Amino acid sequence: MEKREIGNSGIKVYPFAFGGNVFGWTIDEKQSFKILDAYVDYGLDFIDTADVYSVWASGNKGGESETIIGNWLHKTKKRDQVIIATKVGMQLDVDKKGLSKKHIISAVEASLKRLQTDYIDLYQTHKDDPDTPLLETLEALDDLKKQGKIRAIGASNYSGERLEEAIKISTEHNLAKFECLQPEYNLYQREDYEKNLEPFCLENKIGVITYFSLASGFLTGKYRAENDFSKSSRGQGMKKYLNPRGFKILAALDVAAKEYNVSDATIALAWIMAKKSITAPIASATNVEQLKELVMATKLKLSDEIITNLNMASAY
Repeated sequence: MEKREIGNSGIKVYPFAFGGNVFGWTIDEKQSFKILDAYVDYGLDFIDTADVYSVWASGNKGGESETIIGNWLHKTKKRDQVIIATKVGMQLDVDKKGLSKKHIISAVEASLKRLQTDYIDLYQTHKDDPDTPLLETLEALDDLKKQGKIRAIGASNYSGERLEEAIKISTEHNLAKFECLQPEYNLYQREDYEKNLEPFCLENKIGVITYFSLASGFLTGKYRAENDFSKSSRGQGMKKYLNPRGFKILAALDVAAKEYNVSDATIALAWIMAKKSITAPIASATNVEQLKELVMATKLKLSDEIITNLNMASAY
């Protein structure tokens, strides 16, 4: 398992990012600590979160995930063993949203406080903000980098055109560049990334950190009929995958999983990791057994035949 550089940032990570959206949502602080302890014990180092996680859960106001990670960092003193990525831009409150300089400056201070650290390794814009000039956003992020509060910047949910425009502005004004992109990408959801984003990322050495890498759990194989939707809080979102193409993908995953004696989830992540353009897929677990399945992907090298079969099954 070799580390991969996030773009040209100088920051190297193992090719798997743990998704911190579950912290303070589907698992409490005690269970979150168990997961984080096990994750580091497995030798991994990349943790992805956001200031908005998990504002959607009952009783939450946002920042819960960062707070749990910060409490864990404080307790374990392992800040130097992990790479922390967080995000800004989603709506936390009526006046707390977007990518204006004012909001970014206040948001990063709040994230630093919750994370109980004096720097963030990778600070990402969570989604594009058409109401704020890209130059204003990039100048704010550049200032934070010069102050040492963030080490590198990335973009999430940007179109290819907007990403290209942002890189051009950074170059023209000598500002920090987006070193990575965080798009939705998995065996089921391939077309937009492969057609509209991947070529530009490869050409410009922009790292790629994928979200919904397991299609919200569909690619674990546990949702094969509507009766399975009750298996988790994400179950109701599975209906869109239960179609001939979805079942064809599951069948190919089943074959590969049997050959390597691992889970469907392990194969689905290993397929993403095998792509030249990918730095790391993001995935979450709510217990150590699930985590073990995900971590197995970092040790698995799929054969060309298996990759071809998965590509054919998931063809769009």
